[in-house]
Amino acid sequence: MRAVPTAALRVLVVNPGSSSLKLAVLGAGDAILVQQEVDSGAGVVDERALSGFLAGVTGGFDAAGVRVVHGGLRLRAPTLATDAVVAELDQISDLAPLHNPPAVAALRRLRASGSVPVVACFDTAFHAGMPEAAAVYAVPWRWTSEWGVRRYGFHGLSHAYATRQAAEQLGRAVADLQVVTCHLGAGASLAAVRGGVSVDTTMGFTPMDGLVMATRSGSVDPGLLLHVQRRHGVSAADAERLLDRESGLLGVSGVSADMRAVLEAAAGGSARAALAVDVYVHRLRALVAAMAASLDRVDALVFTGGVGENAAEIRSQGVPAWLRDVPVLVVHAREDLQIAHEVRTLLGGGASA
Repeated sequence: MRAVPTAALRVLVVNPGSSSLKLAVLGAGDAILVQQEVDSGAGVVDERALSGFLAGVTGGFDAAGVRVVHGGLRLRAPTLATDAVVAELDQISDLAPLHNPPAVAALRRLRASGSVPVVACFDTAFHAGMPEAAAVYAVPWRWTSEWGVRRYGFHGLSHAYATRQAAEQLGRAVADLQVVTCHLGAGASLAAVRGGVSVDTTMGFTPMDGLVMATRSGSVDPGLLLHVQRRHGVSAADAERLLDRESGLLGVSGVSADMRAVLEAAAGGSARAALAVDVYVHRLRALVAAMAASLDRVDALVFTGGVGENAAEIRSQGVPAWLRDVPVLVVHAREDLQIAHEVRTLLGGGASA
């Protein structure tokens, strides 16, 4: 790594999604020096596109940060990607089969490409310190103690960034704030954040839990799954696919997974689209209240993500009446800035927010 101030490090940010790869190099002041987004197959990383991007970065970069959706039980903070860390992530890829494998591939490619430090930044890390009462399921203890079944939570990079931005907008220290952060995109989750620390969240063991999403069901009665398996012959693989990709807004509306199209159809008289919006808002309002109940007070509600930022009527309807005197903030989602922040903090010897 070049001998430059930590704040001035040129950080390569690699964000492998389930079907895309987002790349950027951020310089001093988080200026975007170069960026690219490419489509990729589900659960894989386009290594040719990554190699081409790396070759075209004028001036190189000083460090790299890779978004990793799941860190499992042990990886609970931004971590230098050593051989042992990469091997461990490979072993737990089944916890996030569409997201972790491309992240692991990116980590390996970056480690092989040069001598700059490579940092794994985990979406689960922000929630790793949740109280046990919030994290533990009331299931047979062996599931918890031996199998690692617990509420992990996701979208941590987005929730962490939204929290920092809320503090900036309010002119207050993160340590003094208690907020409910609302990441509403294709995937959606809420977090109760006290003093910069997540104390509760809506996603659980997998990203399918909690809110209604674009194509994910959100929380359902586990007995429902047993019923459709026994009575209707739905296999575990089919149930996973249906709840993950054919439910949510798409499943109820029959129109689209895109909130904009569903709202338009509802305004045009589609009863199912209107019902989809009502179901989405009902769950949102209930879980905002649940997150507020995990805090001593609510200093702000913070909305981010495509729906959270752009659908004013969803923000308005999703706030319980008794919270409508609380400031409502909108923050543009920038996971890349949070990743760069965590890389610089780790390499500078500090603790990440």
